[in-house]
Amino acid sequence: MEFAHKSVLLEETIKELNIKPDGVYVDGTLGGGGHSFHIAERLSERGRLIGIDQDDAAIEAAGKRLSPFAERTFLVRGNYRETDSVLRGLGFSGADGILLDLGVSSYQLDTLERGFSYRYDTDLDMRMDRRQTLTARYIVNHYSVSELSRVIRDYGEDRFAQNIAKHIVQAREKKPIETTGELNEIIKGAIPAKMREKGGHPSKRTFQAIRIECNRELEILEGSLDMLLSLLNPGGRLCIITFHSLEDRIVKSAFRRYENPCVCPPDFPVCVCGRKPEGRIVTRKPIVPDEKEISENKRAKSAKLRVFEKRE
Repeated sequence: MEFAHKSVLLEETIKELNIKPDGVYVDGTLGGGGHSFHIAERLSERGRLIGIDQDDAAIEAAGKRLSPFAERTFLVRGNYRETDSVLRGLGFSGADGILLDLGVSSYQLDTLERGFSYRYDTDLDMRMDRRQTLTARYIVNHYSVSELSRVIRDYGEDRFAQNIAKHIVQAREKKPIETTGELNEIIKGAIPAKMREKGGHPSKRTFQAIRIECNRELEILEGSLDMLLSLLNPGGRLCIITFHSLEDRIVKSAFRRYENPCVCPPDFPVCVCGRKPEGRIVTRKPIVPDEKEISENKRAKSAKLRVFEKRE
């Protein structure tokens, strides 16, 4: 199927990137090139856009979409955690803006064989980068009860994590769990009937948790933010769109630390640690979609945009 993904908070993100026509910009989660197209069309012949994505289908689709701006764009298959080496490899010392849209694309959710969605019965996969060896199928069939419980509890925030983990292990003792449909039925059986009637699809939280574990999403985000900030040129902006509370908490905490890095005890009259602010938080409260956008794209409902500007 065609790589279709409706860019969330598009106008707001482009505005907050504060694009300079001759600047260098990085879209670390390129997807189908929705945000990147609007960045590239605002660049002059001297401006440059670097798009990074670990999904081969995304790179192919974005290449077609961005073809009118081919002379000012570089597309690289990789993970945004490699942004520093990508920039160096292309001969750039820094960037004037970096964007991360951490959502799973509509293409990934709706392509059956990718195994991201609990709405289809297909192979358990969930890899954003199909070159990696770890899959959802491996996690479900090889993690211990305690490991599965931790994943579902921490990443899915599901109150029934322990019981779901036990049911998964009991089921795989009879036969390997191979499809999303099989996993769905196991999760359904682990949640009390009264609770299944509330809070949406019973598999939603567990599928989210396994996807996050499979792709090391939170680990990569937390381990990349300092590097991304260091790559910004003075006055450059880091714009990050998150889709659930765990991601948002990591970004919010990092931005606060960048703005106020002082580690002196609160009762000290003056700062003696010598740590200086890296810049300022542009968005005191996250920017969220309006009702119109949510009505047109239900997947935008939980999106939050936070922006940090590096000091001049």
